[in-house]
Amino acid sequence: MEHKAALKDIAKLFLKLGIIGFGGPAAHIAMMQNEVVVKRKWLTEQHFLDLIGATNLIPGPNSTEMAIHIGYEKGGWKGLITAGLCFILPAVFITGFFAYLYKLYGQLPEVQPFVYGIKPAIIAIILGAIFPLAKKSFKSAELIFIGLLVLAGSLLGINEIYLMFGAGFFALLLAYVRSKKSNHINGLLPFTLLQITNTTLLSASNANLFWIFLKIGAILYGSGYVLFAFLDTELVATGLLTRQQLMDAIAVGQFTPGPVFSSVTFIGYQINGWTGAVISTIAIFLPSFVFVALLNPLVKRMRNSELFSAFLDAVNAASVALIAAVCFEMGKDAVTDWRTILIAMASLSVAFGYRKVNSVFVVLGGSFVGYLLALI
Repeated sequence: MEHKAALKDIAKLFLKLGIIGFGGPAAHIAMMQNEVVVKRKWLTEQHFLDLIGATNLIPGPNSTEMAIHIGYEKGGWKGLITAGLCFILPAVFITGFFAYLYKLYGQLPEVQPFVYGIKPAIIAIILGAIFPLAKKSFKSAELIFIGLLVLAGSLLGINEIYLMFGAGFFALLLAYVRSKKSNHINGLLPFTLLQITNTTLLSASNANLFWIFLKIGAILYGSGYVLFAFLDTELVATGLLTRQQLMDAIAVGQFTPGPVFSSVTFIGYQINGWTGAVISTIAIFLPSFVFVALLNPLVKRMRNSELFSAFLDAVNAASVALIAAVCFEMGKDAVTDWRTILIAMASLSVAFGYRKVNSVFVVLGGSFVGYLLALI
């Protein structure tokens, strides 16, 4: 039985990750793996993989939900709330600060020289983390085959939720055929995908904002880019936000640490000031806390069931394949010249050769070296 952790330790860890967590969900999960599996031994590799698989089966921001899962595992309900808030709040405060400056001056500060070197360093961190996860998840020829199919499907642009559930149910079918016996299977249905309706809003009241972002948080699968597609429909098309403001919100989400969903803090502030920022932020993240609280107890039950264990193994393999696809796509955008290749190679050597080095030093090192090389 795993020991519980002190709430202050949970808070310290996720505050740190919320402050240094550049690079999106895949990078955040890589950093969590290094902290809770490798360094602190809070979770086993297999349990961590199972939680990754579980987060991919529900709507919402994956890395935030992983933080909430880990907090729940190590500190119960108090840990769930502590981990989630500590991971989210640094990004929210930083985004709120940029939202204030943007409202005041009408433009964003120039941060590109510092971001230049962060991206290739982040890719190295992700690759360093998924290597042991891949060894653990691809434990049979069947799972390797499923992983390769998911990787190919992701690179071809197939929606990740179809790939996740497709992999799981394919493995479930194979396991059922192999067993040739009837097992009692508890129903595990994906959450019903509610349809977002385009309601023309007469005013941008906080109640309107809360409902819009609660709906999005409750049904959104996929990356932050999917979030921006929803926002375009809900806010730009209805005249509550300009497309330029949305583009600037995307930029803020990219160069600030923590979950990209914190972009809604920026958007809420532009529409309704500080109250709009707070209401929007609470609404977008609230479903994640509820979903994790409902799903977490089911993960161990799934692992103890022969059939659902096969389902979970396939989902885990698919999750690793999806992270690899994210790395590939990030690499095409981030590693484009000799400078970024140099930063990527140096970061990879640290990530694989010196596993005990904290990922914050890799991020800061990449940023500093990228800044210096950009001056050349």
